[in-house]
Amino acid sequence: MMELTIIQKIAIYALPVIFAITVHEAAHGYAARYFGDMTAHLAGRITLNPVKHIDPIGTILVPALTMLAGGILFGWAKPVPVDFSRLRNPKRDMLWVAAAGPASNLAMGILWALVLKFSVDAPADLSTPLAYMAQAGIMINIVLMVLNLIPLPPLDGGRIAVSLLPNDMAMRYAKLEQYGFIILLVLLFTGVLSKIMSPFIYATLGMISWLFA
Repeated sequence: MMELTIIQKIAIYALPVIFAITVHEAAHGYAARYFGDMTAHLAGRITLNPVKHIDPIGTILVPALTMLAGGILFGWAKPVPVDFSRLRNPKRDMLWVAAAGPASNLAMGILWALVLKFSVDAPADLSTPLAYMAQAGIMINIVLMVLNLIPLPPLDGGRIAVSLLPNDMAMRYAKLEQYGFIILLVLLFTGVLSKIMSPFIYATLGMISWLFA
């Protein structure tokens, strides 16, 4: 996509970014409700309406800047509120609520791969932009999935780790959450985050490519 202008890149990436983040957050809400916590439901956050989930800085500004800078696409939405104490089995069910977001991104990545596969049969004036958007959708969702599976609270991977660890270790590990975002930013700006994520991103892309070969 190097030949695209900045405006074209924003147009191509906007829809995949919004869908990736919106469905990710809604998936957490759906899972939480399924396992007994109605907090997100009562707050009106179990919805595919992107307006409910968009954070102007994290969903729009930061992804645009990181995309234009050519680094790992980075961003966030307004977190769906989950009261883990209201889950039927808080420690066990936390894993499924946390995993729902990354799982939704994997599913969307596969759906965008289907769009890419069939874009070749689209009308000529639609085929190229659709293919570009599908490529963006695949990459965005896989990056978001891998990022969120890093075992660092408050990322989903951190929640999964807390769920799996023995109680004493889980309580100590959960205390990292207050420093988690700072640690993540340090990893991002030092380039370490990219090095951690890249092997997993390319392995997942390879798997999707194999599925549609």
